[in-house]
Amino acid sequence: MFEFTFHIPTSIIVGRSCLVKNSLRLREFGKKCLIITGQTSSKLNGSLEDSILALENENIKYVIFDKIEETPTLSTVEKAYRENKEKGIDFILAVGGGSAIDAAKAISILFKHDISKEELLSRKNLKGIPIVAVPTTAGTGSEANPYSILAMPEEGVNKNIGQQVFPVLAFLDARYTLNMTYELTVCTAVDAFSHLAEGYLNTRANLFTDTLAEKGLRLFGECIEPLKNMDCNIDMREKLLLASTIGGMVISHTGTSLPHGMGYPLTYEKNIPHGVANGILYPGYLKVFKKCDKLKRMLSLINVSSVEELSSILQKILPMKPLTLTQEEIRRYVNGLLSNEKKLKNHPEKVSRDDLIKIYKTILTP
Repeated sequence: MFEFTFHIPTSIIVGRSCLVKNSLRLREFGKKCLIITGQTSSKLNGSLEDSILALENENIKYVIFDKIEETPTLSTVEKAYRENKEKGIDFILAVGGGSAIDAAKAISILFKHDISKEELLSRKNLKGIPIVAVPTTAGTGSEANPYSILAMPEEGVNKNIGQQVFPVLAFLDARYTLNMTYELTVCTAVDAFSHLAEGYLNTRANLFTDTLAEKGLRLFGECIEPLKNMDCNIDMREKLLLASTIGGMVISHTGTSLPHGMGYPLTYEKNIPHGVANGILYPGYLKVFKKCDKLKRMLSLINVSSVEELSSILQKILPMKPLTLTQEEIRRYVNGLLSNEKKLKNHPEKVSRDDLIKIYKTILTP
């Protein structure tokens, strides 16, 4: 008997130039908009220009905050709010990768409740003003999930703020990903794959999430050869963007699993990009599974015959650098994961300390 709940409150519009073509939808959210974006990429890939055009087409006034970092901090989130709190903002247009969208979620809560950054983390079940997402990378799926990952320098970690904020609308236009470097394309693609795989191989998976994950995995599988051949054309990028958004939908219900929990310290302490940190852990992670039926199904969906073949593909495409972990670092990272009850619960089998140590010791290297 099936028992589960499935809900995605985000409307999604897909297609080239979809933002400008559907600018009328922006009228639903108010008369003044705060554009949240980074310093450079949205200005180069055309997404900021299209966003401004769409707003001007509907006579919606706007303010731009373009100081979002690669991993936004709580201080930046608070700065965006404090600088604009008296400007009559009705909604937020988040233009950029996962960082811009994640930051926008936290900023939207501050606008709704006029609270401090400390209260943002301590209070529960907070909602925000409406967010419209325009993703310009294909990896995080933040446009279709409720998570907001921010840097917490005082704690030495990146973590979710603990609120559930979905964008109300997302525009998916793969043209904005065309000028991404090959390295960034691969890093974000592997992040999308890790969301799909960890959502699929998950205790919280259900009929709907599996249906989505299987389609997303097939789309990713169709992109493997182009990625290996560095043939990142618009058709491949459209598939990756859809796979990324589907991955966001999946993990909004399942959460992620071991590789994400194990990869965060590699990103924060070793400066390894998030997608790479996930990817280099996959050979060891997949080898931990004792019941392999669903794992084999996952591999078949991406047209890969074995964990060894997937490892070879990841080794070929990931921009890896030499990484050395001391015994003390591994011990500390493992202790951190063993205290992360959510990540451990999401893995469908019981894992031991030795299992986790082995995963770290079998990290892919150049």
